[in-house]
Amino acid sequence: MNTARILVLAIAGCAGLAALYLASGSDNKPAPAPAVAQLPTVDILVARSDIGLGQTVKPDDLQWQTWPAATASSSFMRKDANADAIKDITGSIARAPFIQGEPIREQKLVKADGSGFMAAILPTGMRAVSTEISPETGAGGFILPNDRVDVLLSKRDKNPDRSGADIVNSEVILTNVRVLAIDQAPKEKDGTNALVGKTVTLELKPEQTETLARARQSGTLSLALRSIADVNQVDVKGDDNRTKRGETVNVIRYGVASQATMQK
Repeated sequence: MNTARILVLAIAGCAGLAALYLASGSDNKPAPAPAVAQLPTVDILVARSDIGLGQTVKPDDLQWQTWPAATASSSFMRKDANADAIKDITGSIARAPFIQGEPIREQKLVKADGSGFMAAILPTGMRAVSTEISPETGAGGFILPNDRVDVLLSKRDKNPDRSGADIVNSEVILTNVRVLAIDQAPKEKDGTNALVGKTVTLELKPEQTETLARARQSGTLSLALRSIADVNQVDVKGDDNRTKRGETVNVIRYGVASQATMQK
């Protein structure tokens, strides 16, 4: 084999090795990343930390957070609409709690404007009325502010034939009313799930306050705790939200449910 042929074979071999190296290198190259569409965003005002019921809002409780514009409700406070929103709502009172990261809505805030806390959180047209309770008449202390309760009136009447014990009649006089406070506690204390007090403050309509005032002079009042699912339930039991006589009602005493028929 002459020198020229050997040289040609050597050159061909080098070219093949180079082609193989280049081909293997191109296979290891990462695929180009797909283009990501940028969704429009907007800055909305959120709670930086938990804000409790009745708490006065401070600037440190708030912050702006980027939010997808498509999911930002019209009730949220947007920076492009009001850059001074933090300053505007500072000093407001929380009518309902906020959790960390929750968007701030004006519907859950109220300006006190010098009024006390209770007057500030009361909805228009409603009244705050207090009445005495005990562990026995207050569901053992498991009723907390913002719970819903029924108010029961128990009266002891003399037995007409005087041959037996006195007759005790119970009736529901108010249904599904909101508890505003237990004693002076407008919110749950230190994470406890029970709060035993001597006075409960209820949120009532004007006509319901008259019913409660009359009942306090007639017998013993008790509270029956309702399910949280009953918050939006509307009870229709007569003209003044009372149970009609002759109907059967569920009576809860000391955590035990029983049925009683109202005397006509």
